Amino acid sequence: MDGFSPLGKLLVITGLVLVVVGLFFMGKLPFLGRLPGDIRIEREHYVIYIPFTSMLILSALLSLAFTLWRR
Repeated sequence: MDGFSPLGKLLVITGLVLVVVGLFFMGKLPFLGRLPGDIRIEREHYVIYIPFTSMLILSALLSLAFTLWRR
């Protein structure tokens, strides 16, 4: 057997992504969004938030995970 079918891999990856997103929204990953390089502009009537550094780290981790998954 070759392991998981393509649908099985997709379901596992989707589940892991949902777990990470859920932890982020629950506040269990407090370092994301508060790193140096993340931009937050607050004005009287609006807030602009641009998480550059957090997204770069998240992208690198996901790329590493997908690369390891393929091997």
